[in-house]
Amino acid sequence: MALGKDYAAQQCSIARALEVIGERWTLLVVRDAFYGVRRYNDFLVHLGAPRAVLAGRLQALIRAGVLEKRRYQESPPRDEYVLTERGLELWPTLRSLGLWGRGLPGALAVRIFRHAACGTELGAYGECPACGVGVPPAEVEMTPGPDLDPEPSDPVSRALLAPRRLLEPLEMEASRP
Repeated sequence: MALGKDYAAQQCSIARALEVIGERWTLLVVRDAFYGVRRYNDFLVHLGAPRAVLAGRLQALIRAGVLEKRRYQESPPRDEYVLTERGLELWPTLRSLGLWGRGLPGALAVRIFRHAACGTELGAYGECPACGVGVPPAEVEMTPGPDLDPEPSDPVSRALLAPRRLLEPLEMEASRP
């Protein structure tokens, strides 16, 4: 039996979630939004996704309430994409998936996530083992890990070399009009 193109016939919350975030590029878009990427061209440069695919994924995430589109310039009109409360709920999932991926052959430790208040590396679900609390994304500091390429080719990756809090807008010369 061939695999269908969607999960509409499945009565399962995981299948429903995959309808929103299960496509190849979608979680990477969400990951980048947590990293502070907000502008279309910055997503495009960092992800390397085809333009039509990226545009489709951004629109799908807006329809699902994961991202919202905000105008940051009127002339010419330019928008940015920001995580909603619904999108912020994906942080523990992304955190766990990233840690799980580190255990795969050839995987690299490229980013370390710490509780900004105390500097402790986060646990598997985004909790602080030292403080015993769940750490919201805005209180997470991301630092380069030992395997991160110190000389990346794209401007977004270069900007992400500096320690930074999640969700802080990524500002770069290349992203300005």
